[in-house]
Amino acid sequence: MFEFDQKVVDALLAEDNNFRRLYEKYNGLKEQVRQANAGVAPLDDISLENLKKQKLVLKDQMAAIISGYRSAATA
Repeated sequence: MFEFDQKVVDALLAEDNNFRRLYEKYNGLKEQVRQANAGVAPLDDISLENLKKQKLVLKDQMAAIISGYRSAATA
């Protein structure tokens, strides 16, 4: 997901409870989407799209936290 920022992600996972919560929820949704796409967990198209949208919202929130962390680290 944020492979190019792995050091920042690791630091945030250790330091920021909110980031950790978002990260865990993102990974849970990512697994649900993977299972649905593999046919393991059947979902209708609307439910699958909703999961994908939720993932994107979480990813955007985490990206904002990462950006803020980087800005604070360079200040």
